[in-house]
Amino acid sequence: MRRIILSLLFISFLFISIQPAYPYWIWTPKSGKWVNPKNMPKDDPKEQFAYAKSFFDINKYEEAKREFRKLLKAYPKSAEAAESQYYLGLTEEAQGKLYEAYQAYQMVVDKYPFSERIQEVIEREYKIAEKFMAGEKRKAMGLTLPVENPAIEIFGKVVENSTYGPLAPRAQYKLGLVLKGLSRYYEAEEAFNKVVSRYPDSEWASAAKFQIASCRASLSKGSAYDQGAAQEAKEQFEQFVREHPDAVLSLDAERNISGIREKEAEASYNIGRFYEKQKEFNSARIYYNDIIDNYADSPWAAQAVARLQVMEHANEK
Repeated sequence: MRRIILSLLFISFLFISIQPAYPYWIWTPKSGKWVNPKNMPKDDPKEQFAYAKSFFDINKYEEAKREFRKLLKAYPKSAEAAESQYYLGLTEEAQGKLYEAYQAYQMVVDKYPFSERIQEVIEREYKIAEKFMAGEKRKAMGLTLPVENPAIEIFGKVVENSTYGPLAPRAQYKLGLVLKGLSRYYEAEEAFNKVVSRYPDSEWASAAKFQIASCRASLSKGSAYDQGAAQEAKEQFEQFVREHPDAVLSLDAERNISGIREKEAEASYNIGRFYEKQKEFNSARIYYNDIIDNYADSPWAAQAVARLQVMEHANEK
């Protein structure tokens, strides 16, 4: 039995010893360097792309990214380079790394502007921006996001990549919505104004006009009532209703007008009360009467009438 075991070990040793031995590093005369064969791309970009895509097709994404990057490094000017960059975006997106996917897609636009994938890339960027707009959380750590909401950057790039393309007015409008949601009203208003000026015939132009007025109204609701901003907002809402009487947003515009009018009445009432407390009764009457004449449908009108009656009784005494 012992002889049999020894014989098997000897045969195994001989078998191993006659196998070809590959060094870990080899010298390449072409590059004049020692290289690790494991890190070398295939001899042809088509072959390298097919090899990289074979990993992508079976969901081995890390291996796929490694091989696509090899191609980009070895054959940066090949026809397969643009496609490899596009597939890098697909792999990042498949792994839930949305911001990294956007960066990879944007590289296609920046480095390979004549790629047949450009329109598809822009569409994918837009969908990624929408996910961030909806509050999508990043599933992978390690990369610091450059803005509080990546949708701002990505919607902006969609517009830049295709200023007058089919997605541009929609992306510009949603950029405004993101900024408005972050209470960056001046920037949001600027974004909405670009929708109106650049894409006046688009379906988003009328909605942008409403949002411009809404931004003005939001500015008037700060810690101190901004009468100027409120007046501008009211005028813009009124103009929107005149131009789009049948639009769904017109109902919201009318509600906003009503709310602003109520704020105006409240402001006048507070000024009237101030003058009344200072015993400047004539000035107080001007503001109270203004409320009664111009804001009769406001709850402040009844209070203004009550204050006038109080002052009349005080004078009689």
